[in-house]
Amino acid sequence: MADRRVKFALLSIISNTALIIFKVIAGILSGSVSIISEAIHSSMDLAASIVAFFSVRQSTKPADKDHPYGHGKIENISGLVEGLLIFVAAALIIIEAIKKIFEPSEIEQAAVAIGVMLVSALVNLVVSKKLYQVGKEEGSMALEADALHLKTDVYTSLGVGVGILLIKLTGLAILDSVVAVIVALLIIKEAFHLCKTAFNFLLDSKLSDEEEAEIEKIISEHSHQFRDYHKLKTRKSGNMKHIDFHITIDHNVTVKEAHDIIGTLKKDMSDKLKNTRVNIHLDPYQDQKDKEIDE
Repeated sequence: MADRRVKFALLSIISNTALIIFKVIAGILSGSVSIISEAIHSSMDLAASIVAFFSVRQSTKPADKDHPYGHGKIENISGLVEGLLIFVAAALIIIEAIKKIFEPSEIEQAAVAIGVMLVSALVNLVVSKKLYQVGKEEGSMALEADALHLKTDVYTSLGVGVGILLIKLTGLAILDSVVAVIVALLIIKEAFHLCKTAFNFLLDSKLSDEEEAEIEKIISEHSHQFRDYHKLKTRKSGNMKHIDFHITIDHNVTVKEAHDIIGTLKKDMSDKLKNTRVNIHLDPYQDQKDKEIDE
């Protein structure tokens, strides 16, 4: 059975392709630059969805000799690429909007244009919610990035629809370009957020405060089995969470007992935090007398 992430990445490709076709048709019929800008944005989203699709497929590959920690960071690279693609889309939209200021055109078939924007907003709202849900459940940055793209499209599509309505009510054709620029600025803001998040994971940033608090809570629940814990380190690679820490145990604890302690900690963390790999180091406890002898 195909990975859930792969199936929903494919859903994003299908929905983006359909919306591009509808927006291009509506843009040609209406002559609206803001709708054409939306089609450009959706084209970049399609490219991002394709990148996400192949990245989640690759990230599911198991660890091998050359990649002992797996292929998860492909998703983080995908998030960075998606963010850069959005910057390109925003630049193209602004260029097209500036041209239209000096060469304004009459908005035709306004009802069709507004209808397409409303349908686009509705489709993107449904798909983005599902992508975000699956992305969160599976810990997939690529799907979360895709969901954020589509969420931005919801607002921008509604904004374009409102802009066209205002043009018909006021007769001010320049409003089309103004709305297009606002769309571009919203996209730039989203792109910055995506790039920052992706870059942080590439630098092995720690897990969220909430996740680390959950880890410490689990350790605390088993603290009666060892002396202390220290050197807690966490990071995320793709959808995999990596947890690394040391526990100090008494020197009279058997190998089997120590193995059971580690096994229990790993199981509890894997049950609470999905897609988790835990590495626990054992340190022998030394009381003050032992330390003096060693010295």
